[in-house]
Amino acid sequence: MTKLSHSSSPQPLDAQSSGLRRQPKQRRGKERVEKILDAAAAVFDEIGYESATTHLIAAKAGASVGSLYQFFPDKAAIFQAMELRHVERVKTMWAEVDTPETIQLPLRPMIHKLVTAVTKLFEQPVSRVVFVQFYIAREIFQSIDDSLTQEAINFTASLLQQRNPKLAEAQCQLLSEVCVHSSNAVILAALRTDDLQHRQQLTQQIENLLVSYLEPYMEPCSEATHET
Repeated sequence: MTKLSHSSSPQPLDAQSSGLRRQPKQRRGKERVEKILDAAAAVFDEIGYESATTHLIAAKAGASVGSLYQFFPDKAAIFQAMELRHVERVKTMWAEVDTPETIQLPLRPMIHKLVTAVTKLFEQPVSRVVFVQFYIAREIFQSIDDSLTQEAINFTASLLQQRNPKLAEAQCQLLSEVCVHSSNAVILAALRTDDLQHRQQLTQQIENLLVSYLEPYMEPCSEATHET
């Protein structure tokens, strides 16, 4: 699962690696950058990346184009910053759910906690748009590639191995690959529908899908924890 508690403030984007012209140092500047990223997500979502312009993004952000250009030279740089913001949030989520308390939960509550975290992540426009664009416009990406999906598989495999140390590493990897790819397929379908009720229904089914699939491989948590 990729892609939470996102209560943690995002870490500042590095100017050189993110495409930013300059790194905002004051709180007001950082808030302006976040507003531009959220506005860009809305514009990309509404009309697509190709049709989007910096003028439209600035207007959506309630800022002048000159203000936008203080931080970003073009829309490609804005999208790259969105990519990096999404990666930061994903890794924050992984760190927050990879705890002994999570591992020791019964299987369904554990999966529910993970799915809830992912759902909260995609309530954020930047992460939602980046995730969808990855599957429909891979050519615009500069920072995210298939290695992030592999990290998600490795992360999930680690959770499964901690939960049931008797599982071979190769089997944990295989189970995790199925979990991540199947979850991502349902998440993509959910995020691409405008019917919010149907989106919620699809998301809820991820929990049932993963619990049914993993249950035969997961020993009761009390037994698993005694093995560690």
